[in-house]
Amino acid sequence: MKKAFVNGGYNYIISCYPEYDQLTRDKIKYGLESIYILITKLTFIFFLALLLRIELEVLIFLALYNVIRMPSFGLHATKSWMCLVSSSLIFILVPILCINTVIPINIKLILGIIGIALMIKNAPADTYKRPIINKKRRLTYKIISTLVAISLTIASIIIKNDFLANGCIMALVVQCFMISPLIYRIFKLPYNNYLRYQKDI
Repeated sequence: MKKAFVNGGYNYIISCYPEYDQLTRDKIKYGLESIYILITKLTFIFFLALLLRIELEVLIFLALYNVIRMPSFGLHATKSWMCLVSSSLIFILVPILCINTVIPINIKLILGIIGIALMIKNAPADTYKRPIINKKRRLTYKIISTLVAISLTIASIIIKNDFLANGCIMALVVQCFMISPLIYRIFKLPYNNYLRYQKDI
C-alpha cells in the first residue's frame, strides 16, 4: 500500500514536472513517504482514541506537541511500524496521564527549566535524511524552540485547567527526549547530522 501510494504520487508529479533535478525528486519521494506515514499513523491513533473516548484530549495534545516539535525537529523512526507503535504509545498514554494526574506547580517549574535548558543545548535535532546545514537556520530554529519552551512552561503554570496545564509541560518533556543524543544512541542513529555533511563537503 505504501509503495503504491508513494510510487503513484511520485510518477504523477514527475510526469507533470520532468525538469526537476535528482535532489528535488528525492525530496518529493521523501515528502510522499512522510505524508503516507502521517495519514496511517493519525488514523490508527484516532481509532484508539475513539475507543477510549479521549479523542479531544488526544487532539489537544497533538496540537501542543507539534508546536514545539516543528522548530526543534527530533528523532524519526527508521521503520514505519516503529513510528506507529511509538507514536501510539506517546499520543495515547501521555494524554491519559495528563487526564489522571495533578502535577504540582513546583514540579512543572523544575521540568520547564530543565526543558528550556535542553532546548538551548540540543535544538534543533536533525536527521540523517534531513540535515539542517545552514547555520543561520539552525540558530533561528534554536531561538524559536527556546521561546516556545518558555511559553509552554509559563502556560503550564498559569492555566487553571489541569489537563491543558499538564499537556503543555508534558509536550515539552516528550520533545526533550526526542531531541536528546541519548534517544539517538538508543535507536543507533547518527546525531548532529549537519556536521557529517560538512565533513563530506
